[in-house]
Amino acid sequence: MVDIVDAKFITSAPNIEKAPPSDIQNEVVFMARSNAGKSSLLNALTNHKGLAKVSSTPGKTRLINYFDVTFLDRDINEKRYARFVDLPGFGYAKVSKSMKYDWEKNLTDYIAQREQIKLFIHLVDSRHPELDIDVDVSEFLLNVANESQIILTVFTKIDKLNQKEQSALRHKFPDALMVSSSKKRGISKLVSVVYEILQEEAVQDDNI
Repeated sequence: MVDIVDAKFITSAPNIEKAPPSDIQNEVVFMARSNAGKSSLLNALTNHKGLAKVSSTPGKTRLINYFDVTFLDRDINEKRYARFVDLPGFGYAKVSKSMKYDWEKNLTDYIAQREQIKLFIHLVDSRHPELDIDVDVSEFLLNVANESQIILTVFTKIDKLNQKEQSALRHKFPDALMVSSSKKRGISKLVSVVYEILQEEAVQDDNI
């Protein structure tokens, strides 16, 4: 069994130039359109209610936030460390056009150029699984991710769907994970999947 046993805020940065230095590819980037439940999921994953701010105004956070996270594999009593990166929500309309352009350019630059990223977690509201903006983000990730980077789609708020709707979503997106932060559903599974991906990277590093 794998748990996240510690998580703490490190710093914020407006763009890739101000990102904290690192020579390890252990960043797990969380990205979502505004109001898809990203902050709630981060808090649920880390079991830390106040780690990521849940804003009543979607799109309010415009900085890239960094958190150092400690995983514990209880079966072998081994710890592994990672850095969670909380990107600002994309697709929020209530900002000026110039601010929106600068904001989104900073995000795309970070996604395309940050070599320390190991895993992209694209969060999608399960009630709206195929919005144009999410389709565009998925295509963008597929185009920019390199061979060492993994892309994982996670559908949020599955408690809002009935069983038939959930089954249809799983059938259409068999490689995606599904979670409910409020009901704590799928959280342990997501923690384990993230840990396994980071573990694979660590094994590769040891073999170099």
